[in-house]
Amino acid sequence: MATESILRLSAADLAAEIRAGRISPSELLDQTLAHIEKTDPALNAFITVSEARAREEAKAAEGLLASTSNRDELPPLLGVPYTVKDLIDTAGVRTTYASAILEDNVPAHDAVAVARMKAAGAVLVGKVSTPEFGHKPMNESPLFGRTLNPWNLSRTSGGSSGGSAAALAAGMAPLSIGTDAGGSIRIPAACCGVVGMKGTLGLVPHDAAPDGFGNFSNQGPMARTVMDTALMLAAMAGAHPNDPHSHGLPIDDYAAAARGEGDLSGVKIGWITQMGNELVDAEVLDACAARRDALEQRGAEIIPFDEAFENTEPYWLIITQSLWVARFEDKLAEFGARMTPTLLRGIEEGRTYSAVDLQRAITFRTQLYRRIQSWFQRVDFLLMPTLSRTAINADHDFYEPITIGNQVAGGIRQCWYPYTHPFNMTGHPAITVPCGIMADGLPAGIQIVGPMMADAGVIRLAAMLEQTHPWAHLWPDAVAP
Repeated sequence: MATESILRLSAADLAAEIRAGRISPSELLDQTLAHIEKTDPALNAFITVSEARAREEAKAAEGLLASTSNRDELPPLLGVPYTVKDLIDTAGVRTTYASAILEDNVPAHDAVAVARMKAAGAVLVGKVSTPEFGHKPMNESPLFGRTLNPWNLSRTSGGSSGGSAAALAAGMAPLSIGTDAGGSIRIPAACCGVVGMKGTLGLVPHDAAPDGFGNFSNQGPMARTVMDTALMLAAMAGAHPNDPHSHGLPIDDYAAAARGEGDLSGVKIGWITQMGNELVDAEVLDACAARRDALEQRGAEIIPFDEAFENTEPYWLIITQSLWVARFEDKLAEFGARMTPTLLRGIEEGRTYSAVDLQRAITFRTQLYRRIQSWFQRVDFLLMPTLSRTAINADHDFYEPITIGNQVAGGIRQCWYPYTHPFNMTGHPAITVPCGIMADGLPAGIQIVGPMMADAGVIRLAAMLEQTHPWAHLWPDAVAP
């Protein structure tokens, strides 16, 4: 099979080809590594290519193929390459968090999500980029430089899982594990035209969160198709002793949901255009409205939500930046000169908050959860843009306002992705899928949000959008396989 046709296959199709003996895991790995070597210099998505571990895992997959007579008993992702954001531990593979603090860190153990992907048969081909400790939505760090958008090398890939999204969009692997504390899976997925999902808080256990009880960071699947996203979620989901949020959550048939079967009769979908922001690019909103209409044509009742909503960024910042102070303050004397200026500024801002400020933010988080949960007494799902515009310039000053439709909008967090961080604070499942290529040649995304533990329902709606407005055939010409 030609390299191009192999590397353009979905993970589900690759797994089927491997089980049928038409592609070998080592053949697929060789072509994947060759494409990474050819493509990554333009994008800078990889921090570490884990060739030694990948070859071991590919050989193990071939051994399992040879020793298993019943193909139905094989792991679901056997031999399929994937990447992992460099905020997630990988045994024997350097994990830096894009920081001088952990520049030479080589974990002894895999994170739970990685261990479960390995058990599902997937082959780890490398660690992909992140801003230092994932602290902002643009992928750049003093250690590794800037990751660029495959659709336009002058634009950001988004962050903080921008290495994951760029690698997926360029065909350097069909799957990636990202992290999302304020939109860090969904922002880059929308920027790069791929799928990204933040499940119900705890569904994919986060065994390394510094604050396990107050945590709103998630590890989750990123892929080019809804089915691949569902297969990853199925592999990674399930309780773990180290994550208090993971216990008791039901596991559904995500692959069945990803078939997008049936109609939406009786399903009510809340349509949201603003969440504490004033400006949304008209072309992006029109593209999202076309997807909304597609769900209506499948039988859904669309209910506009136009009630006032307070931008959640100030409260999100208090919780997040306070944690940065607690995590990094004692590292500044040794490493401060080599840390990212925007992270250092965030730490300084964190020092200005009082304990009362923090408790007010925590209280606000509870109120926000109750309010959004109450929306699901009126509707079954929510639909909205993922971002208010396409990817911003890669060299944009993080503290300068962005523009939307030639108008000055305001700060990046409040005005570019006000739709993402509310659902980190509440824990509700959210998925972004592409909603077309805009006039500037860049992708945009639409976000579906569901009630707690409705991950399968969110996936099903995403699959229906994929059926009516497919995207996986679209590739950025300059770096596509």
